[in-house]
Amino acid sequence: MEKDVRIKPDLQFIKELQEVGGDAVKKCYQCATCSVACPLSPADNPYPRKEMVWAQWGLKDKLVNDIDIWLCHNCGTCSDLCPRGARPADMLAALRNMAYQKMVTPSCFGKWMSSPKHLPKLIAIPAVLYMVIWFIMAGVRGSFFPLEDGKIVYGYLFPGDFTIDPIFMIAFGFMAWTFYRGVKNLIASFKDQPKVFAVGDKSERPSLLECFVDVCRKEILTHSKWKECGDTDEADEQKFNGHRLIMLAFVCLMIVTGIVAVAHWGGKIIPFLSAVGHTPMPLWHPVKILANIGAVLLVYSLLLLTKRRLNQDESAHGSSYYDWYLLGLIWTIAGTGVMSELLRLFGIAILAYPVYYVHLVAVFMMFVYLPWSKLGHLVYRTAALTYARYIGRLPMPVREEKTFTL
Repeated sequence: MEKDVRIKPDLQFIKELQEVGGDAVKKCYQCATCSVACPLSPADNPYPRKEMVWAQWGLKDKLVNDIDIWLCHNCGTCSDLCPRGARPADMLAALRNMAYQKMVTPSCFGKWMSSPKHLPKLIAIPAVLYMVIWFIMAGVRGSFFPLEDGKIVYGYLFPGDFTIDPIFMIAFGFMAWTFYRGVKNLIASFKDQPKVFAVGDKSERPSLLECFVDVCRKEILTHSKWKECGDTDEADEQKFNGHRLIMLAFVCLMIVTGIVAVAHWGGKIIPFLSAVGHTPMPLWHPVKILANIGAVLLVYSLLLLTKRRLNQDESAHGSSYYDWYLLGLIWTIAGTGVMSELLRLFGIAILAYPVYYVHLVAVFMMFVYLPWSKLGHLVYRTAALTYARYIGRLPMPVREEKTFTL
């Protein structure tokens, strides 16, 4: 005789889920259209039907430890076809948003990023830090907008050796360590997932490295799996191209930053390197050309993603502050970066230094808060998809009919 199962809903969890984008979850009446429509959903225990009912019941533990919320590429097909407008794709996105916020400590950063009323706190940390540096260096230089031979050099107020490089090295180290703890916690939450593999013996089980390479090649770098999510319209193409180009833009800018850093610090040992990466660089310098290409790609990709978001049908696809926060932050970085270069070239010091100050604040926010932001999916989703491949949690098109369980 089966025993009754008592369910204790977490009402606070339901409220939080609705606040970060899962506000339509109560409309679901379990027709299973979403699971049938999704080409990436595994054949056994498909998503997102089960997640919808778990969310309605407030089963927090089942949802936060559910690997399937990371398998969704948020193409929106399930939301488009939902007869009740329950927006399953947005509910899964909301769950991921909650996961980002609570993956690691200090959890206050995640909480602050969930609501616009906390935005001043996030801005204040780097703003005060760089304002103090500005005041100190202005006293040393004798001006808040120093010029030397009529030229603007941002290093006059924010010296790389003493302010920019040490602060961002610490910020990068903090980000990397936080991501390490976050990925560790994420994988630990999947420990109860059934380990089902495709037909074959244990020797055919792929290694974690093989799974990681496969995920990067098929899903992260090329977005090829996302392209399998049914028919694509203009908005989908904007999303696809926007994500691909913004990744390429960040790669270009990362290469530029790496070259400048290696040349600067390596130049203290090998003088030749110092000349290669000396800033500010002339416009014809190859590294400067790559930087400007990265800036153009970044702005263009932001235009595509912003246009898509503004034209999005709110009745079928909701938008939350959490979504707009990241878009706004990257726009700030791109805009102030481009303006810093133009104002320096035109010699408008009274505007150039404040704009560069805002640029530093925005870049600091990007690095330090990255593990709690939506952009953290580059790390967390990659880890989850790698583990899903490792345990055999694969979409219907690639699963074999016969399986065995270890």
